[in-house]
Amino acid sequence: MIRPTEDLVREHGDILAMIQVVKEMVRRLEAGEPVDPDHIEKAIYFIRNYADKYHHAKEEDLLFPAMHEAGIPKEGGPIGVMLAEHDEGSGYIATAAAAVERYRQGDAGAGAEIAANLRNYAGLLEQHINKENQVLYPIADAHIDQTGQTELRWIFDKVNSKPDMVAEHDTCKAILMELDPIYLGDPDEEQ
Repeated sequence: MIRPTEDLVREHGDILAMIQVVKEMVRRLEAGEPVDPDHIEKAIYFIRNYADKYHHAKEEDLLFPAMHEAGIPKEGGPIGVMLAEHDEGSGYIATAAAAVERYRQGDAGAGAEIAANLRNYAGLLEQHINKENQVLYPIADAHIDQTGQTELRWIFDKVNSKPDMVAEHDTCKAILMELDPIYLGDPDEEQ
C-alpha cells in the first residue's frame, strides 16, 4: 500500500516546482523587469488551489486529525507549527494578490509589494515542505497504525478521485506546465 504521506510528498514536488517559478518572478520584479500580471495571478491561483485547497486541506482535514487520534498533540507540537505556517503563507499570498491590480496599472510600489510577499512565501514554503517531508510525515507514519493508514489511504483516494478535485488538479498542473518554461526555460537550452 502506498502511504498517504507519499501522496503528499509527491504533491510537494509540484508545489516546489511552482516555488521555483515564483522565485524567478520575484527576481525579475526586484530587478525592475516586467512580469506579466496574468502570470502572477496564475501562480497565485496555483498556490491557492493546489497548495492550499488541494494539498493543505488533505493535511488539515485528514492527516492531522489522524495524527492527533494516534496521540500527536495538535497544540505545541509539529501539527500546531504546520498549521501556523499554513496561515502565514496564506497571508503572504493574500497580500500579493491584493497588489496585482495596482501592478497591472503601473504602480511600481505594487511590484515591490508582490515581490516581497512572494519571496517570503517561497522561503517559508521551502522550509515548511522540508520539515513536513523530513520530520512530520515520518512521525505520522510511525504513529498511525496499519488500520489507520488503510482508512486514510481510502479517504485520500476518495478525495483525489472527486471530479471537482480532478479538474482542479488538472487545471493547476496545466498552469505549472505553462509557466515553468516561461520563467525557468529549458535547462538544456542556452539563454
